[in-house]
Amino acid sequence: MSHFLAEIIGTMILIILGDGVVANVVLKKTKGENSGWIVITTGWAFAVMIPAFIFGGISGAHFNPALTLGLAAIGKFAWAEVPIYIAGQFIGAFLGAVVVWLHYLPHWAATEDKGAKLAVFSTGPAIRNTFANCMSEFIGTFILVFGILGLGEVSVAPGIGTLAVGFLIWVIGLSLGGTTGYAINPARDLGPRIAHAVLPIAGKGDSDWGYAWIPVVAPILGAIVAALTFVAIF
Repeated sequence: MSHFLAEIIGTMILIILGDGVVANVVLKKTKGENSGWIVITTGWAFAVMIPAFIFGGISGAHFNPALTLGLAAIGKFAWAEVPIYIAGQFIGAFLGAVVVWLHYLPHWAATEDKGAKLAVFSTGPAIRNTFANCMSEFIGTFILVFGILGLGEVSVAPGIGTLAVGFLIWVIGLSLGGTTGYAINPARDLGPRIAHAVLPIAGKGDSDWGYAWIPVVAPILGAIVAALTFVAIF
């Protein structure tokens, strides 16, 4: 139960801070309006790193079904625990998105751009191309999982590994995030997308369900291939 709660609360904090920084940048009349991609990528890096510091010792701080499945695929995580972890991650992601909606409540009506409102909750392609979008999410998640596994093999002082993962997520956003918004995490994308669909967000558009499978399937495949590659090399 502690693992389940840690994944719920950790993923919820991740989304509150991660979707929160996007809201601060793209919604109208916020203090951070139009502050740019550097702010978004930096906010997301810290959004993952902070709950990882808090819950790493409890659940391992997965917060990502792709990572959970990748670890299970190479025997570094028990398959029996996979369903409860993934359930916690999706619940936490949905709840975090609800909190972001409440936090920025007056700003939804002040923002006319329906796409910007959806972007707070979920990712979307800069250029819509199914193959290219899948490859972007696959590559980004491959780097994430391969990097996490590699950093886990390095002997460092306590906490340095978690800090390094924060930098890893930061550089993925800076270097690879411009194509699809780097979901690299099915729960991070699908949980808030569901929240966007069901919440009474002022002036919202559709939730782009035609694209929604890409940031779920491609990260899972990227994570599993990354984990298997890491084992083959090391």
